[in-house]
Amino acid sequence: MEAIAVWVRPGGDWAIIHRCRTCGELLSNRIAGDDNELALVALAVRAISQPPFPLERLSLAAGPADETWPAGLLDSRSEAADR
Repeated sequence: MEAIAVWVRPGGDWAIIHRCRTCGELLSNRIAGDDNELALVALAVRAISQPPFPLERLSLAAGPADETWPAGLLDSRSEAADR
């Protein structure tokens, strides 16, 4: 099993998602007291540091105070409308 991600359960507890290296099955286990905190944080920020899309597609115009929040992802239709 390989740790591939972390997620937060509805009660706020963190859990680690593991993938079987043989069959690809995904399993979730809650974190333990002896888990490496640095490794957990590294798993948590992986999605932000290596997004599945180019960062240039994000708009800097929207922010939490903006009424359109969480806007900011541009698709080809909205980019074309802005031109």
